[in-house]
Amino acid sequence: MTTATPRPADGPRPDPSPRGAVVGHRIGISLVRSAWNTRVLGAWRVPGTGPVILAGNHSHNVDGPLVIGTSPRPVHFLVKREAFVGPAGAAMRALGQIAVDRGAADRGAVADTLAVLRAGGVIGMFPEGSRGAGDFAALRSGLAWFALRSGAAVVPVAVLGSSERRSRVLPGLPPLRGRLDVVYGEPFHPGDGSGRRTRAALDAATEQVQERLAAHLASARALTAR
Repeated sequence: MTTATPRPADGPRPDPSPRGAVVGHRIGISLVRSAWNTRVLGAWRVPGTGPVILAGNHSHNVDGPLVIGTSPRPVHFLVKREAFVGPAGAAMRALGQIAVDRGAADRGAVADTLAVLRAGGVIGMFPEGSRGAGDFAALRSGLAWFALRSGAAVVPVAVLGSSERRSRVLPGLPPLRGRLDVVYGEPFHPGDGSGRRTRAALDAATEQVQERLAAHLASARALTAR
């Protein structure tokens, strides 16, 4: 049985900063435009207002920054807690990103995520849970749970090309000025519209999410010839 990660002993932590997410959005835009030749398709599909979950595939560490920099709205991304160390961790917190413990029922991350969605903000997440093939083959139920709980629209996002090749100058990154594609899909609301939050309803919503995300990824690959 997993135990929830407690909040810090010195009191409740503040909600993820909306202003910080705006700054992070601007930084992401600059990174996407300067480092790579990034083609963005379908970003207009992201609802202009209201709670939204951007659900991306994940095959490289730059996928999160690519979504943040191409989204038309500032994004609070769920990032593994292990990345929140030293100055980089402090910077991510300041930019409104959310640390999540992937090995436990992280009540703090859940509360932060719901706070963003209830305020009408945008959450970014990789529903596969960790970096892998980036094909949505292994999907966790967290995304569907947040969508059912908050009423947020889910927008599939396909990040393509980030793991195809490596830069000779910076081997850990895709080739500088190389072409990357970020394709946004049609928003949808998981579930049957009944508002039920039972285990059966969650399982059905998770299956629906997986089907929609996999279908979008296939369509994006066909569209971009990748």
